[in-house]
Amino acid sequence: MKDSPFEDGSNEYEGETGEVLNQELLDKFSDKFGADTKNRLAMNAISGADMNKVLLNRKTIINDIHVFSEKLELEGKATNQKSSGRCWIFAATNVLRLIVMKKYRLEEFELSQPFMFFYDKMEKANFFLENMIELVDKDLDSRLIQYLIRDPVTDGGQWDMIVNILEKYGVVPKAVFPESYNSSNSSKLNWLVTTKLREFTYQLRELRADGHDADSLRRIKVNMMEEIYRIMAITLGEPPKKFDWTFRDKDGRYYEYKGLTPKKFYREYINYKATETFSLINDPRNDYLKLYTVEYLGNVQGGLPIRYVNVPIDVMKKLVVQTLSVGKPVWFGADVGKFSDSELGILDNKIIDYEAGFNIKFHLSKDQRLKYGQSSMTHAMVFTGVHLENNVPVRWRVENSWGENRGEKGYFVMGDDWFSDWVYQIVLEKKDAPKEYVAILNQSPIVLPAWDPMGSLAIM
Repeated sequence: MKDSPFEDGSNEYEGETGEVLNQELLDKFSDKFGADTKNRLAMNAISGADMNKVLLNRKTIINDIHVFSEKLELEGKATNQKSSGRCWIFAATNVLRLIVMKKYRLEEFELSQPFMFFYDKMEKANFFLENMIELVDKDLDSRLIQYLIRDPVTDGGQWDMIVNILEKYGVVPKAVFPESYNSSNSSKLNWLVTTKLREFTYQLRELRADGHDADSLRRIKVNMMEEIYRIMAITLGEPPKKFDWTFRDKDGRYYEYKGLTPKKFYREYINYKATETFSLINDPRNDYLKLYTVEYLGNVQGGLPIRYVNVPIDVMKKLVVQTLSVGKPVWFGADVGKFSDSELGILDNKIIDYEAGFNIKFHLSKDQRLKYGQSSMTHAMVFTGVHLENNVPVRWRVENSWGENRGEKGYFVMGDDWFSDWVYQIVLEKKDAPKEYVAILNQSPIVLPAWDPMGSLAIM
């Protein structure tokens, strides 16, 4: 191991103890900084502006064009999750709506994200309280309890949670259950529900200390959940139990379907078998071709657990290309904030030239970034295209949920190197994946701790 962290192993401050950051050493730093005119230019430019705008790489902007050799024929209008963390729900409904648009020849269509949001919040609250009952005798100061009570009902989620909500509650068109202020601006709602859940946790632990058993605590929990329902209904409205769906197709033909239930609409009108899908991750910290789960991560009590099949990144890319080539979009999870420009809609390792501005390079590998807290899944989006050169991916087309005013009418372009470094998860239908990967679902999963970064998309 080198004595210096720098690539050439040099240490020009040899002789300095380094124990104390003294003024003499700071003066040396300052003298060297000021002697370089490039440093002065960078300071003048960056200190008064957004560094990412100053350091935008013009060449990368020009190269990342929105032209793709493989692209879905049918795409929907970009959606907007606004000031909420519902990306995973938006990405899922953006996948599902294409089935409806194609089947019923619709120009535009959107499924109700608030409908799924309502039931996900309710289920997460119940899931959390069940965990608190299970762990009621565990030390309150334990890392696990403190982690679980930090954000018990965040807006985030995982694909298997989508499956749970769809299977238990179905879904409806957005016109039937539209956004409320609080679904689009969820921070106050989250604060209110979280405050009550922490209060309930205290009460459950006090009741346990007074001798109540688990069955007694669960009976008391029913009253707690009634309060949560009241909060959700007041802030979002009550989801419909039955509804009518009317629309005109591309040719102006009128259709009317009366008395539908959300589950009937999901099963018969969308006809998507979410239970026949599965998640693949690229987690280089752990063994490939193994099944993983995250402890205490979920939404529906007794529902489908969170499961991931770990595969190399090249396998993941190949499967996405194959799926796009047969006209299907691909839901995925990534670390969206790294090396990106949200206004231009570019995800590219070269988009921000930190070396030009600061004379620095970054050396952590993907597995090291996960281990040291430098990266995790933060956002879910949808692949809708890829550009291949000599059958090798060069760039990817991405449907985001940040509105039409970013990228190309809400669609982003992703460099292939960015995919390698920052994409962690994709979802496929089992019939679109090799049988050997589907068979891994039969393994007993390796359990990752509750705070593992493979679960981070669900806590954003």
